[in-house]
Amino acid sequence: MIERENNPYFLNDFLDYSSTILNKSQNTIKEYNYDITHFLKFIMYRFKLITGIKEEDIRESNIDISDLDLDIIEKITLEDIHAFLGYLKNNFNSKPATLCRKTASIRMFFKYLCNKTKKIEKNPAQDLESPKIGKRLPKYLSLDESKKLLEVSASPKPNSKGNHDNSERNYAIITLFLNCGMRLSELVNINIKDIDFSEQKLNVIGKGNKERTIYLNKACINAINNYLNIRPKEGIHYSSKDALFLSEQKRRISNRTVQYIVKDELMLAGIDSRKYSVHKLRHTAATLMYKYGNVDIRALQELLGHESISTTEIYTHVDNDQIRNAVENNPLANI
Repeated sequence: MIERENNPYFLNDFLDYSSTILNKSQNTIKEYNYDITHFLKFIMYRFKLITGIKEEDIRESNIDISDLDLDIIEKITLEDIHAFLGYLKNNFNSKPATLCRKTASIRMFFKYLCNKTKKIEKNPAQDLESPKIGKRLPKYLSLDESKKLLEVSASPKPNSKGNHDNSERNYAIITLFLNCGMRLSELVNINIKDIDFSEQKLNVIGKGNKERTIYLNKACINAINNYLNIRPKEGIHYSSKDALFLSEQKRRISNRTVQYIVKDELMLAGIDSRKYSVHKLRHTAATLMYKYGNVDIRALQELLGHESISTTEIYTHVDNDQIRNAVENNPLANI
């Protein structure tokens, strides 16, 4: 929940604009709020509008930015923004991907203030560049590891109450991740009514509140049906009656609970849970489909809900077996 009363009015105006006009998701709005409030706290520190606080303590401090005036915002320069990014790098060892997100938030904020509403005359972020991100191959489970994870998640295990009633749910969750490559937020927000069993498909809301269709194979349909057979029918919290996946408290399952489930199942399967995560299951689904399913890159882009084809192209990497085969098949290999 965003504590809007702690924000200056122009930040709340920006959040409203992003939510209503740009139709940004609630997760994006929260990120904007977190990034910009942190930036404004840093500006107050940098402009010496506060005292008695160390630089490394800015983020967790109770610096009051609610009365911040636009006159101060007018004084911000590109150098001040660069100083903020340097502060993040030096104090929190922020990765390039994190710095890119902060940069995007700041760029959107100043574009709103200057270009959209004319609240300020100059846009200090107009020439702000995004930090360079080196291309990294995605981490993913092998086919054998994926099969082992599915096998383990299907095995009955006692829940916190000592009952063996979560295996169908956990297996369905793992199955959807590994077969469909959906995001964590997409999975927890699935409603039963979103599933079309006759057409074997479901609709999810992805990044930017964009709706897309995910087609379900036999394994997914069977896993969902098996879970629905044992899903609680009484005592469900009124706000969660439509939710597909429920927690032991009979509420819509949370992101954190799903993360715990995946971590536990990975450990039980003998897979390093520190190396892999929920998002790595998305990488796994995409890689296995591309590697074994002869999936067209454009179809994979549509399935994963990527806005840019360049994001999907990380899954077109070749693995060590392919490299080895390429060498073995060299026409000069047997000379």
